[in-house]
Amino acid sequence: MPQSTRKLLSDQFGQAVTAFRDGWRVLLHRGPSQVQFWFIALAIGIAAGFAALFFRKSIRFLQSWLYGTEDVQLLHSFAEQLPWYWLLGIPVTGGLLVGLILHVFTPDGRVRSVADVIEGAALTDGRVEKRAGIASLLASLVTLSSGGSSGREGPVVHMAGVISTWVSDRIHADGITGRDLLGCAVAAAVSASFNAPIAGALFALEVVLRHFAVHAFAPIVIASVAGTVISRLEFGDVTEFVLNTPGSLKFYVELPAFLLLGLLCGLIAVALMRSIFFAEDVANHMQDRFHLPRWLRPAVSGALLGLIAIWFPHIIGVGYETTALALSGDLVLGTAIIYAVIKTLAVAITMGGRMGGGVFSPSLMVGALSGLAFGWIATGLLPDVSGTHTLYAFAGMGAVAAAVLGAPISTTLIVFELTGDWQIGLAVMVSVSMSTALASRLVDRSFFLTQLERRGIHLAAGPQAYLLAMLRAGSVMRPMGDPRGADEAACWELIRQGLAVEASATLEATMPYFDRADIPFVPVVATRSDDNGDPVDPELLGALFHVDALKAYNRALAATAAEEHS
Repeated sequence: MPQSTRKLLSDQFGQAVTAFRDGWRVLLHRGPSQVQFWFIALAIGIAAGFAALFFRKSIRFLQSWLYGTEDVQLLHSFAEQLPWYWLLGIPVTGGLLVGLILHVFTPDGRVRSVADVIEGAALTDGRVEKRAGIASLLASLVTLSSGGSSGREGPVVHMAGVISTWVSDRIHADGITGRDLLGCAVAAAVSASFNAPIAGALFALEVVLRHFAVHAFAPIVIASVAGTVISRLEFGDVTEFVLNTPGSLKFYVELPAFLLLGLLCGLIAVALMRSIFFAEDVANHMQDRFHLPRWLRPAVSGALLGLIAIWFPHIIGVGYETTALALSGDLVLGTAIIYAVIKTLAVAITMGGRMGGGVFSPSLMVGALSGLAFGWIATGLLPDVSGTHTLYAFAGMGAVAAAVLGAPISTTLIVFELTGDWQIGLAVMVSVSMSTALASRLVDRSFFLTQLERRGIHLAAGPQAYLLAMLRAGSVMRPMGDPRGADEAACWELIRQGLAVEASATLEATMPYFDRADIPFVPVVATRSDDNGDPVDPELLGALFHVDALKAYNRALAATAAEEHS
């Protein structure tokens, strides 16, 4: 054997031995803790799965009790036979109860949902509000059981966040661990709600954590599978919807029609989102103008929903019966269009009135109805090169939902798992890609991120936009007396010019001072007042240097990048 070959084999063997030793060392030192973490993920998955199961069964029980039907899957058909005062009274009573729950147990009378979970993952080390979260779950339970027109995934996701928050606080988890546990809980809740383990795991990564780091993948998958098992033990391995006709394209020349459908669904998704925000703005204005107590606001929305339900009972609750009718092609063109418009109005009233619930299930229904209407037109115009009109309903369902959630990957997969038909993949993928590409440019990427932007929380643009809001001037400043600190006389001169910030001020609020005044540092002060409450000269705490702020920002960016790529 040549000398060079022996040397090459020797080097490769040495590298293999070194890699084995390093792997063994990691296994010895980090293996037990990693396995322990996976067991925690499993426990969280089981707990979140049971929470989702309890929520789903509770809705069924209350709907059956309130509306007097044994099969809530056919609630809309049964509601058509109820007297008008019953359809009106149930949502009004439910809205009043929702308002009282939120008034007593939340500081702002607002239901917590997926947007708050995304905020917790980004800004509060994977923690969410526990008291408000439990109140939101109860409020959403009442809403969905008493005629509210929203979905069940939002409150379930936040309740899963409450479970992971409780665990994170007990084990004193750091930011990375807290976010991973939050992702585990969300994945299990979504999986248990929709019997969709793949989509549940990807939803947690794509929507909540907003990265696909390898270190988070294994525990999230474990939790997602656990949530699915809990669901299947109760409901069996059944899909939510069934495609009655073959789900394949008749000709591949039909694909351009799905491109057009995707663009249309993107616009419909934007209309759905903006209608919710418009309704919220109108409700805020009316509440302020007429001095309406915040606990009465959901009851007013309930009254409006009740009036609509008298003529259009399909708006009641999650709406899976109507969605199934659309997917089976049992609605004609005009009915599908009217139902989609009325459902959009009902969802806006529900969400704008702060009655609780989520937007995923309504977006599925609006998408299925819109896709069916488009399918009737497309197959009618070009019958020789068209497949079934129900295929357009499935594609529309995925396209609108993906655009609303800002989650094309997990939404595409959840459509497959909800139907059990993977042959519709090309149509769904094409429509979803076009709808999300268009809608993300007309809103701040998704419904949830736009909600946060409206609250002044800038997560849509990524870490470079929101990390400055997480850093406080007091934690980065150089205190007075520091050898590298600012001159005290220079600080007071800047204070007299109005160039000073509180220690609690964020770097996001502080950085403009450096550009506007072209100064190397900003004094950090604590405001004071005399015994009469009149302001006096502030206390000088230190100075925030521009270079220190930039270093802190750079360290935060580096830590975020390390977490997302580990």
